[in-house]
Amino acid sequence: MAGKSDTELSRRERQIMDVVYAKGQASVADVHQAMEDRPSYSSVRTLMRILEEKGHLKHREEGLKYIYFPTRSRDQASRSATKRLLRTFFGGSAEQAVAALIEVSGPSLDDEALGRLSKLIERARKEGR
Repeated sequence: MAGKSDTELSRRERQIMDVVYAKGQASVADVHQAMEDRPSYSSVRTLMRILEEKGHLKHREEGLKYIYFPTRSRDQASRSATKRLLRTFFGGSAEQAVAALIEVSGPSLDDEALGRLSKLIERARKEGR
């Protein structure tokens, strides 16, 4: 479905999509079980139907249950979420976002990881980004 966006998702809908992406595919029971501060089973079922109506999920039947799967690849969803994150928290600034990621990553960024980041920055310079 053209034009669908993660910005049109409620907090609960995003939680459900997170579970489905993490699992690759999931039944209502799978999603319900995986959610923190979970709503009722019927609420999860209703929200998954709504996500399907919005074009974010599709389903197939397996016996008596539906197995839901995302309509967009994880990469597409990741790019959309990253754009939303940049707009919402960093005023669209990739520089501020990268600085925040480096700051919160702390010691987990070893010399090898910093070297890879340096190469990405250098490639962006050469490509004129």
